[in-house]
Amino acid sequence: MVILGINAYHGDSSACLVKDGKLICAIEEERIRRIKHWAGFPGESIKACLKYAGAAIGDIDHVGVSRDPLKHLDEKIFYILSGRPSYSELLRDRLENVARIRNMKNVMALALGISKEEIRAKFHPVEHHIAHMASAYLVSGFDKAAILSIDGFGDFRSAMWGAGDGNAIKTLNKVTFPHSLGILYTAITQYLGFMKYGDEYKVMGLAPYGKPVYLDRLRKIAALNEDGTYELDLDYFIHHKVGANMTWDGGEPVLNKLYSDKLIDELGPERKAEAELTGRYKDIAASLQAFLEEAEFALLNILYKQTGLPNLCIAGGVGLNSVVNGKILKNTPFKDIFIQPAAGDAGTAIGAAYYIYNNTLKHKRNFVMEDAYLGDEFTDEEVEAAIKQYGLKFTAYEEPEIFKATAGYLSDGKIVGWFQGRMEFGPRALGNRSILADPRKAGMKDILNARIKNRESFRPYAPSIPEENVGDYFEKAAVSPYMLMVYNVREDKKSVIPAVTHCDGTSRIQTVSKKTNQRFWSLLKEFEKMTGVPVLLNTSFNENEPVVHTPQEAIECFLRTKMDLLVLGNCVITKG
Repeated sequence: MVILGINAYHGDSSACLVKDGKLICAIEEERIRRIKHWAGFPGESIKACLKYAGAAIGDIDHVGVSRDPLKHLDEKIFYILSGRPSYSELLRDRLENVARIRNMKNVMALALGISKEEIRAKFHPVEHHIAHMASAYLVSGFDKAAILSIDGFGDFRSAMWGAGDGNAIKTLNKVTFPHSLGILYTAITQYLGFMKYGDEYKVMGLAPYGKPVYLDRLRKIAALNEDGTYELDLDYFIHHKVGANMTWDGGEPVLNKLYSDKLIDELGPERKAEAELTGRYKDIAASLQAFLEEAEFALLNILYKQTGLPNLCIAGGVGLNSVVNGKILKNTPFKDIFIQPAAGDAGTAIGAAYYIYNNTLKHKRNFVMEDAYLGDEFTDEEVEAAIKQYGLKFTAYEEPEIFKATAGYLSDGKIVGWFQGRMEFGPRALGNRSILADPRKAGMKDILNARIKNRESFRPYAPSIPEENVGDYFEKAAVSPYMLMVYNVREDKKSVIPAVTHCDGTSRIQTVSKKTNQRFWSLLKEFEKMTGVPVLLNTSFNENEPVVHTPQEAIECFLRTKMDLLVLGNCVITKG
């Protein structure tokens, strides 16, 4: 039984392949197309998944698509006909979505360059938030769990929550268009001058520099209800009038402005891109983050009362807010959390596939997601051929010498590109497509920004640490393999790892297991032997582009930046 899951015509388009219940491969289209958050049909990802699995399109039995534009169509049409939004634009958009999903076999055949007759699979649309919920719960390993999906919008819903029991997912409540915490966060992200699709993480990084003095004003803009739902005061927004129009037909998603002039009247003049980030803007960021925490904790406490279940699964774009995630166990009765590493829309490809396998087809759950190393990989021969293609000299090492040599360079203050094994699935670099540096050097953050990353100074860098050492450096920290939790750095360690300690004394950590990434774990342990510190600064291997996918892309990034060292598998390339 082979199932293809796809996220199509939405941001972070992606594909995955599930065989007999096992997740074989998962890839985001942006990594291949080299355009951030690429939206459209994930044809290249499908090809890459099939190639990695050694499968052909004819081997696929079912295709799960994480969109169902027919779902809630009556609500959508009623809303459109109510006269609030532009009838012609939104109705045309809804009908185009229906047409795309219903003609998915034709679209796939065209994208793959094959005839429609070669595709024998049955296609299944899966509602957006059901796909999110399935993407977390069905691979979590929990027999029962409460489930929360929360984002901007998908299939006319902005949030959905419920419970999982065995194969079944039961919905308990939802929030419907036009109300959305995701839209609120994105609107104020835009107001703060960050207009790119996916810029919300910048506001999360900015928030600790301010104080939540605008929290009461945000409570006017969005109200929390006793049942965990929430409502926007729509006078502050325009998405319900003109539509949250996005470009989904290929390329980088572009989202139109979401807020009205009343938001400016309430909070003061909006910040223009590249303008100074004054104290007021920092305070607004802090207030937004505080409001999100208030809303999500209230919802989760109600969800716990409804289910009584100690385990929690989270997905959806808001599930990538690692500051909130790190505080859930302190602020709710839940005892354990699983958050999908690709919690945003890319992960819905996995959810669609497993919903078909476990729910529609009723196969027994037999897979637990233990790591995010789900992409394709390259052989030693392919790596060496790429190096020779660029005429570069390299030194090849055996294990464990490769770890000792790299740790030595890192302890000397060198910046290292680290390209190993299978590519990560999701937005975080987790030690296979990473740039690494010494966290003990206070100025390393500024060095990375100046020499490679060219990003805002307020954005923090993350630490990676062996999971068995996490309690030595971070307070009350749980295992966090996907870099989706923020915890406090122990007071006695802040001066030890200043490059990865944020201004408020926190870090967004990645715990590394020997079982799931022996090579990265071994490097961390060698660095500990040399320095006494089992921590490395870990940031994504890229320069204002998607994370590198191939050895050639890694080499090109290395050559055009001021990176000191590139480690491709067991091959070490230096400059000079």
